[in-house]
Amino acid sequence: MIKAIIRFSAENRYLVVLAVLAALMGSWWTMRNIPLDALPDLSDTQVIIYSKWDRSPDIIEDQVTYPITTALLGAPKVKAIRGFSDFGYSFVYVIFEDGTDPYWARSRVLEYLSKIQSKLPSGVKTELGPDASSVGWVFQYALVDKTGTHSSDELRSFQDWNLRYAVQSVPGVSEVATVGGQVRQYQITVNPNSLAAYKIPLETVINAVRQGNNDVGGRLIELSGREYMVRGRGYVKSIADLSTSSSASRPSWRN
Repeated sequence: MIKAIIRFSAENRYLVVLAVLAALMGSWWTMRNIPLDALPDLSDTQVIIYSKWDRSPDIIEDQVTYPITTALLGAPKVKAIRGFSDFGYSFVYVIFEDGTDPYWARSRVLEYLSKIQSKLPSGVKTELGPDASSVGWVFQYALVDKTGTHSSDELRSFQDWNLRYAVQSVPGVSEVATVGGQVRQYQITVNPNSLAAYKIPLETVINAVRQGNNDVGGRLIELSGREYMVRGRGYVKSIADLSTSSSASRPSWRN
C-alpha cells in the first residue's frame, strides 16, 4: 500500500502539488472562520426556574418546588430535574438531553410553567434564569472611585441605571449581574408607641407611603383656547417628600 502511494506520488507530481495547495488553502480558510472558544461549553442544556416567596424552606419545598418539579416531569427531552429550596426562594434546574436547542427548551418550560402558575400560592414570583450556560461567566469588572467623591450607593446607582444597560447591549452578553454596593433606598422608622396612642395600625402607614409615591393623571382643561393637562406628581425623590405630606400630592399644570 505504501509503495503504491509513493509510486503514484512520483508519477503524478503536479497532481500531488495541487492537492497539497488545496489542503493548505482549506486549512487557512478554516482557521480564519471556524469559531473557537478558550473554554468550550460542554455543559448540559438546562433551564433554571427561580421562585421567590417569603416563607420557610419546608413550606417552599411543599408548595412551590415540588409542584413545579412534578409539572415538568412530562416535558419532552427532559433528562433530569433538580430542585433546591431555601428561606425565601427556590431553584428548579431542568436538564435536557444533549443537542437540545436552548431556546426550544425555554419555550417548553414556559409552556408547562403556565399550567402550574395558577396552582401556586398567591405572592409567589416565578421567573426563568438567563439564557446562558454554566460557563458563561467570562468577564468581571469593578467600579472604583479613585477621587473619593462618590459613595457606594452612587456607584451602585450608576451601575444599575447606566453602565449595566450599556454592557448588556453588547452582542453575546445575556445578563449583567451586580454584586456589592448599596442600593439607594429610603427607610421609615415607625414609633409603635405613637401609633398606639393615635390608634393607627401599621398597615395604614404602609398604604399611605405606597399611595403617596405615585403619579396620578387627571383631565384636560380648556381655558382661552389652550389645553392644560392636570396631573398629581407624587414620586418620592428625597427625604423631604416623605416628611412633608403636601409634597406628595401637589398638582401640576402642563399645557
